[in-house]
Amino acid sequence: MTAGSASTSRTGVWVLGGSQTDFARHLTREGRDVSDLVGEIVDRTLEASRADAADVDVIHVGNAFGQLFTGQGHLGAMPATVRPDLWGLPAARHEAACASGGVALLAAMADLRAGHYDCALVLGVELEKTVPGDEAATHLGAAAWVGHDGEGARFMWPHVFSAIADEYDRRHGLDDTHLRAIAALNLANARRNPNAQTRGWDVPDLTGPDATDDVRNPVVEGRIRRYDCSQVTDGAAGVVLVSDAWLRDHPGRRPVARIEGWGHRTVGLGLRQKLDRDRDELYVLPHVRRAVTDAFDRAGVTLEDLDGFEVHDCFTPTEYLAIDHIGLTGPGESWKAVEDGSIAPGGRLPINPSGGLIGGGHPVGASGIRMLVDAAKQVSGTAGDYQVEGARTFGTLNFGGSTATTVSLVVGAVAD
Repeated sequence: MTAGSASTSRTGVWVLGGSQTDFARHLTREGRDVSDLVGEIVDRTLEASRADAADVDVIHVGNAFGQLFTGQGHLGAMPATVRPDLWGLPAARHEAACASGGVALLAAMADLRAGHYDCALVLGVELEKTVPGDEAATHLGAAAWVGHDGEGARFMWPHVFSAIADEYDRRHGLDDTHLRAIAALNLANARRNPNAQTRGWDVPDLTGPDATDDVRNPVVEGRIRRYDCSQVTDGAAGVVLVSDAWLRDHPGRRPVARIEGWGHRTVGLGLRQKLDRDRDELYVLPHVRRAVTDAFDRAGVTLEDLDGFEVHDCFTPTEYLAIDHIGLTGPGESWKAVEDGSIAPGGRLPINPSGGLIGGGHPVGASGIRMLVDAAKQVSGTAGDYQVEGARTFGTLNFGGSTATTVSLVVGAVAD
């Protein structure tokens, strides 16, 4: 069956509601552990959805690094552990690096679309501030091709995404001032988001001399500097998804959004595998482009129909990658959308009005679900100070590893 097959594309999956925790928190300093975080996000998500545990048929949990940061695995069983009224429900944990949340959403959507269940609770949870920063970076490196990627690098992921920026430079040219401008924009956007990790930070001027100041914005790896990076984050996000059948059986319940389309592509772990395989392509990572166009095709839209996008800016080169791969510019021309204000609030296609990962925070297993929560806020007009005026259709783009797993969604408003 092709990506945009009409026979399956219109089966409804609806967002009943969603929530996230405050990504600025440090749970270990609060004396709280992963069970507390799961309990909190379950409670918040059900409350935001006006749902009871009795409504839930199945649970999906996105979590990438539970055992490494906390020693705790088997997190599919944690919701029932902390909420006895979820006892006995089918549940599973999903791991796909930074796309763990996106893959958990896809699994829940498949359950609903197949008619196996009608109401799914989907959670993304990650506790990362349990160890010092250097140790956290080592844990996160497990999502690369261990023993093959990052040879000689101190920090795996800044090294990997610096290499992607270098590949852009080889094919199309790349001015690092555009990377700094992306960081400045997302950190500014985060100031309007009451759940953003960096909302109260004293951030240097990344559009002036501070951008290359080795004290205020030091080099981490290659061409990646401190403020090009998302942060180690504690946090969780959750949504309740329901089917057409559930809504028919609950005529008084109104969802906040509908998932109109999705794309999911997976390729090899190794960065060099990907870059060598596609070295003559115009798109640096064409499978990412295909995941996005799959979502558009299933939704029956083009980029011109979208009002904004939440993308996976774990580092500034990933947002630079996203800009042309979603089709806002031609391949290699992402700089145009940075320079002309297209991606800023009020621009042609605001990107990461929430602050994204750089400004908002990146609890790895939660990020894909947090993007859906924010997209649903946008299309329901409830995003507060970072609302995109008149938003009716929003996109998300969630990566895992060096884009080895890519998940994209198109989220639409509910008809009045």
